[in-house]
Amino acid sequence: MTSSAFGALGDPVRRRILELLVDGEQPVGTLVAALASHRPISQPAVSQHLRVLRDADLVQVRADGARRLYALNPEGLAEAAGWLTDLLEGAAPFTQPLDALATEVSRGRRAHGSPRRRETPDTAIG
Repeated sequence: MTSSAFGALGDPVRRRILELLVDGEQPVGTLVAALASHRPISQPAVSQHLRVLRDADLVQVRADGARRLYALNPEGLAEAAGWLTDLLEGAAPFTQPLDALATEVSRGRRAHGSPRRRETPDTAIG
């Protein structure tokens, strides 16, 4: 798994583009219009985001005459999802010890009289 997919996903505009492509192939103009409804963005900026997503294998493009249609790349998305699944499965052995550590820290605070957080008395009148 290359880090390029997760680097590409680090940008909120790119994540939004992927969300828009869930509905199927779309030309860049349609993507620009949908993105611009939230905040101004130019066609060249959207094209650059699409290039990053293509380079990360998250989006694919096909020519349809003079238009280019963009779509999700199932193989690239599956690879990213598989990497995350492997990571989460690998983290499972650490979950229980971390939960136990949190419990012990809480017990230690109670035993020493250390508050978890400072609370202010409720001064509201009913």
